[in-house]
Amino acid sequence: MSEDQYPYTDDGEFVPYDGPLRSDGEMKERASSFYELMARRRSIRTFDTAPVPKDLIETAIVTAGTAPSGAHQQPWTFVLIGDPDTKRRIRLAAEEEERTNYLDGRMPEDWQEEIARLGTSWQKPYLEDAPWIVVLFEQRYGVDEDGSRHKHYYVKESVGIAAGMFISALHNMGLATLTHTPSPMAFLTTLLDRPANERPFILFPIGYPAAQSVVPRLERKPLDDILVEYEN
Repeated sequence: MSEDQYPYTDDGEFVPYDGPLRSDGEMKERASSFYELMARRRSIRTFDTAPVPKDLIETAIVTAGTAPSGAHQQPWTFVLIGDPDTKRRIRLAAEEEERTNYLDGRMPEDWQEEIARLGTSWQKPYLEDAPWIVVLFEQRYGVDEDGSRHKHYYVKESVGIAAGMFISALHNMGLATLTHTPSPMAFLTTLLDRPANERPFILFPIGYPAAQSVVPRLERKPLDDILVEYEN
């Protein structure tokens, strides 16, 4: 294809794609290595209180920010919290909601049965133990400089992809996290003073796993259970 056939415009709206070109052998090696790395990823509920450099979390956030999004609107906000007092306030508010879920019947019985084997409870000490908390907010709509709204497209899909890339970035550098979604989560909007167009999506405690960390013995579905090859 000749250069003039590419849809680049003189005003710089398009630029040449500079993605890496690798041999089949290198791609297979990298694919296998990345799978082995991610296959060891687990959700951790016991964290070491040792400090974690903030720039590591910032790098994970900017990596997540490379995620694709509807119309490239990037409808996400990552709120980083390291202040002990704020972490405690988050823990107390989350435990209040979770206590109601677990003990007062707000959580359906079948859901409690499903998660019982994971050893979860309404108590969330890791929200204080982990040196960092990141709350990912979805921007339900955009707000222009004049205060007017504009529609965001495929918000949950876009933010979900960014969340997955954030988790992968953290695991790749050797940090542990947990996807925590206290229900309801509206208290986070108020506590963190977020605007009306943002809604909490996931809360991530982040740090090094504690020395005594254990995880449930789980098996992930094999390829044959998650792949269907369509044949016409």
